[in-house]
Formats: sequence, C-alpha cells, structure tokens
Amino acid sequence: MRELEAIETVGVVGAGTMGSGIAQVAATAGYDVVMRDVEASYVEDGLERIESGLDRAAGDDLTPAEADAARDRVEGVTDLAALSTADVVVEAVVEDTDVKRDVFADLDAVTDDDVVLATNTSTLSITTIAAATDRPELVVGVHFMNPVPVMTGVEVVIGERTAPGTVALAHAFAESLGKETWESDDKPGFVSNRILMPWINEGVRALDEGVASRDDIDRGMKLGTNVPMGPLELADHIGLDVCLDATETLHEELGDRYKPAYLLKRKVAAGELGKKTGRGFYEY
Repeated sequence: MRELEAIETVGVVGAGTMGSGIAQVAATAGYDVVMRDVEASYVEDGLERIESGLDRAAGDDLTPAEADAARDRVEGVTDLAALSTADVVVEAVVEDTDVKRDVFADLDAVTDDDVVLATNTSTLSITTIAAATDRPELVVGVHFMNPVPVMTGVEVVIGERTAPGTVALAHAFAESLGKETWESDDKPGFVSNRILMPWINEGVRALDEGVASRDDIDRGMKLGTNVPMGPLELADHIGLDVCLDATETLHEELGDRYKPAYLLKRKVAAGELGKKTGRGFYEY
C-alpha cells in the first residue's frame, strides 16, 4: 500500500456533483486529478462544475493564481485505463451495488496492486463492493458530504476485510484535503445517513400528515435544533431521488422504522427531485 507522501495523482470515477466536487478539492490541495466518466458530455459537465466552483473560490478561499493552478491539475477522460497512473482512486458513481462492483472489478484490473480503492457510497456495503476485487484489504469507504468543496466532514467506513493501514491512509488523505473525519463500521447507512435519513423522512411525513406547513417544519427544526437547514430544504438540496434510494436501502436492511414516507415517493414519481429539477418541496 502506498503512503500518503507517495500519492501524487488521484483518480476519480464519476464526474457528477460528488465526483466533480471531490476532483475539485483534490486539485485544490495540490494533487493531479484524472476524472473519468462514461460519456464525454458527462465529463464536460463535471469540468464546468469544477470551473464554476473554482471561480467562486477565487479571491475568497483561493487566490486567482491558485484557482488557475487547480484547474490545470484536472484532466477529464472517458477511458478507465487512464486511471492506471493513479496512486489512489475514489469512486463516486450512482448508488447501485452492481454498478459499483463492476467499476471496482475494472479498477482492480487497471490500477497497480498497491493502490487503495475508495468508494464514496453513502449507504451501500463496503464489504460487498470490495468482494468484486482481489484486494479487499485495500478497499475503504470515504464518504464525502455534499457539497464537497463546502462541507468539512468525511466519513471513513471500514469493510470486513479493510486493513488498518488502509483506514489510516483514508483518514490522512481526507485530512490532506482540508477535511475532518469520523469512522464507522460497515453497517447500513453508516453514521450519517442512518440518522439523517429518518430525520428527513419524518419531516416529509409530518408535512404529509398536516402536522405543520412546509415552512414551519423547517423553521421549527432550524430554531429548535440550531441546524442550518430544516429536513425538507435539506432533502431538496440532496435530491429527493437520492433520499428515497437511501431510505429504501435502509428500509430493506433494517425494517419498517425506515419505511419511506408516501409523499417522498410521490414527489420522486412526479419528477420533482428538489433543487436540481427546479422543484421539490420548494421552488428554485
């Protein structure tokens, strides 16, 4: 396994919101980044998100010269073989176990044997994903929070066969990006979503059952618990489809206490997914 000091190039699989955010913070931290997605249009969209993110950071968190240097460190590709030069890889594709296992099997084939392969999954089993490789001891969960450039937290998740050295590298790598970490065993939802998704789900139920208005549910939770967003606004920012997928995974694994609220399912079926579609519980 490579030590942190030997990591120069970070591979990122997935150029969506999470993948491009991870690529941005890695490049900002001084790493060369190879960001891969399956279609050139997805890669271009990811590069545009990075460009916009660095524009926002320039003159605030970064000097214009530092922002330009970070841009130059990111390469967008569609060929997975381009990740053969990576010293560590972070996967951030769709939350589907079969898709992730396919990605990890391919990464296992194209990367050097001592490269740590990390998954950004928020709910899925690290152990199951790792079993698709011949290096399960080098597979670990590195769950970034959304939006990655803004949120400081990273959840390190330990699979059944994840080696202690891999766990230590995951913490050190996240900290090198300016993040703070906590650790979780490989149980459904880990720490963050195991607690967060029921909170959001109960907020949706409260709205559906007429406990209070949308605004009062969010206002009550913000004023009552000192959080920056209430459950409905936060769900819109995460994506209602993402919330539903996570809640359904927890329901399947842990039973009826995680059963998705009817209104959440109805909103997703209507295509009202939150901020990314312009309408969820709020309009954008």
